[in-house]
Amino acid sequence: MQYRTLGNSGAVVSNYALGTMTFGAEATEETSHAILDDYVAASGNLIDTADVYSAGVSEEIIGRWLAKRPEAKDRVVLATKGRFPMGKGPNDLGTSRRHLTKSLDDSLRRLGVEQVDLYQMHAWDPVTPLEETLRFLNDAVSSGKIAYYGFSNFLGWQLTKAVHLAKAHGWSPPVTLQPQYSLLVREIESEIVPASLDAGVGLLPWSPLGGGWLSGKYKRDEPPAGATRLGENPTRGMEAWQARNDDDRTWQVIGAVEKIAADHGVTASQVALAWLAGRPAVTSVILGARTTEQLADNLAAADLELTPEETGRLTEASQPRVGVYPYGPMAQEQRSRKIAGGR
Repeated sequence: MQYRTLGNSGAVVSNYALGTMTFGAEATEETSHAILDDYVAASGNLIDTADVYSAGVSEEIIGRWLAKRPEAKDRVVLATKGRFPMGKGPNDLGTSRRHLTKSLDDSLRRLGVEQVDLYQMHAWDPVTPLEETLRFLNDAVSSGKIAYYGFSNFLGWQLTKAVHLAKAHGWSPPVTLQPQYSLLVREIESEIVPASLDAGVGLLPWSPLGGGWLSGKYKRDEPPAGATRLGENPTRGMEAWQARNDDDRTWQVIGAVEKIAADHGVTASQVALAWLAGRPAVTSVILGARTTEQLADNLAAADLELTPEETGRLTEASQPRVGVYPYGPMAQEQRSRKIAGGR
């Protein structure tokens, strides 16, 4: 594992994080605890969860694991999220002070801790004034309930607005942003990555294997079957699978990944993860696993070093489609100027 600062904070985290959305849903508590044990044994220290993962069960599973391993409380950096519905009432969602007060307290109780290291807004809230949310987060830092805060699924302008509002009021700044990012989903590079670099905010990419596509388990024109999420439950997104299957770019990217994997004698997953861990602004790549075997395969990416030529081949094969104003020639010219200027 490599270690990096958590965005613009002084906290240090491993460059591969453990995502726990499977806990209590696709992984039993026994398996979840084994995954946590193996992750920490591999020197990983950033554990990411959310209140809505299995309706709070993921946090409870982690809390019981921490209770059995009190030494882990000092070793791990614990991250959770709030924002999405945890009840049926009109105030049981969003980023209002009212909802977040209860949401954070409930997360602390389920996790069995007095403080979470990173508290993230799971998505933008178009109803609540951003000032209300940021003031709550600043108060939560001051009270010791959270050490740092960040966002997830924010757009570039939303992140930038939050950064400047916090600065204007003298509040604690955000340190991270958790977006979807992979060789197959690179659209954030147009606005979100530059906004993150400008603010010193670290990225924590989710779905780094593109929903399993970059693991090499799918074959062209062959619907998923067997021990895959779509194979076990085709209703989860067969339309999305068909659209990606029909896209030539998908297979261009997968072909490049598999060629480099064969050259190194590693799995496609490890190549895709290693490429992402080296991208600008990326602090830690979130790994999701249903089994200890999946986790072990993904963690092996930490030992893989891609050459600049291999990184370039993957980057070229996965170029996002941005040909419409203002993301066409003007954006390319700006990128070229930055490269030429060494920035």
